[in-house]
Amino acid sequence: MSMKQSQNQLVTSEASKLPQYIAAISVCLGSIAAGTVLGWTANIGVDLETGDFRNITATTEEQGWIGSLATLGALVMCFLTGFFCNLIGRKWTMLALVAPFTLGWLLLVLAENLEMLYAGRFFTGLAGGAFCVSAPLYTSEISETEIRGRLGSFFQLFLTVGILLAYLFPLFSDIFLHSLLCGIIPLIFGVVFITQPETPVHLLKKGKDDMARASLQKLRGKHYDIEPEMSQIKTLIEEERLNDVPIVQAFKTKAAQKASLICFSLMFFQQLSGINAVIFYTGDIFEASGISMKSQHATLIIGCVQVVATFCSSMVIDKLGRKILLLVSDGFMAVSTILLGVFFTLKERELTDADTLETLGFLPVLALCIFIIVFSLGFGPIPWLISSELFPSEIKAVASSAAGTFNWFLAFLVTRFYLDLKEAIGGDITFYIFSGLSICGTIFVWLIVPETKGKTMEEIQEMLNGEKKPKTGVDNQGFSH
Repeated sequence: MSMKQSQNQLVTSEASKLPQYIAAISVCLGSIAAGTVLGWTANIGVDLETGDFRNITATTEEQGWIGSLATLGALVMCFLTGFFCNLIGRKWTMLALVAPFTLGWLLLVLAENLEMLYAGRFFTGLAGGAFCVSAPLYTSEISETEIRGRLGSFFQLFLTVGILLAYLFPLFSDIFLHSLLCGIIPLIFGVVFITQPETPVHLLKKGKDDMARASLQKLRGKHYDIEPEMSQIKTLIEEERLNDVPIVQAFKTKAAQKASLICFSLMFFQQLSGINAVIFYTGDIFEASGISMKSQHATLIIGCVQVVATFCSSMVIDKLGRKILLLVSDGFMAVSTILLGVFFTLKERELTDADTLETLGFLPVLALCIFIIVFSLGFGPIPWLISSELFPSEIKAVASSAAGTFNWFLAFLVTRFYLDLKEAIGGDITFYIFSGLSICGTIFVWLIVPETKGKTMEEIQEMLNGEKKPKTGVDNQGFSH
């Protein structure tokens, strides 16, 4: 057998999936870090009220700021993330986030007053919010079409793992150790992720062809012939350059406008479903229900349910599709928040006796479990995934950042004013409002949101432009950019 024949036999027609999974999992370790930021406040409310942590006491309003300042930090950084992703690359943008993560957790660990708690929450939120843009962008650019949905959903899956860890740590530690353990996670991410390549798309856009080729070879396996995919990427990038227009003009195209409507609306309905009120104040909701279970144990159950449901979503998202999961998700979120509203109506309006309320104590647990399950199946991961799929390449980084900024602005409003709204109009009316918005979201998904399962980026843009309906088959060399 000749040397040439031997080399040809080494070339495979199918890319290896393992390097893509490893890269996606590595980047999503940063999502775990972001998740701990979201879950940090869930089980420490009592300690802050009684001053058990460094004699720092926090009123309900001050705890509202402690919870919401993380979302405010995320809002500030989210838009800038797209700029940095284009300037220094997706990889180095995320590695740079280890610094504000570490600073934020140090401020929380060493806090001596409320101001340090506020600053620590702001910096950790700043880094966490940046991951919500950069991690899905990185994953979409390193994935083949046939597994793009699954790898894209890893961001939300690992985010829920981080939330679960933040629920778990206070069971065996005080706020000091709890914060210290959370602060170690970004450092682990940095050590692991630094070994992964920059995306081939970014490298080719910067004219670094050899580095792009090496990156793609590492992501597809050393025996895979990457040249056809390299040519495809180069062709698409060249077409983008030839069609390059100012970003304001790019947003005037039908595809960009429809993508913006869909992505911003999904972010709206995601946050106004009440998810961050549930995540940040799970313990408070259980205490208000009067259930005999400790609130810390209840939040741990919710966290476990969320992880399992999100994992199931990652397994089926490329089989069932995005739209059906969104419909099921929002519909059942509406049902679960109605159940919560009914329970709090009976409790707060004193429409039934204490024995009946005790009998119905399971209702908040059931409703929250349903809510977390269906949110994790659809409206948790998919709005972030769709943002990386729908926007045209020339505006993707900026548009995804803008959508992420909008998401975190809404998250800030919900987390900051949820407790105030509950006190002003009642917990029941608050959940009825969340339910009504989820019903509106279900209708929007049914009428407006397209199915992107198995479609290449080019087919998606044709669909948004109203051109001939694209084929839905999966190509093995589908290119995500």
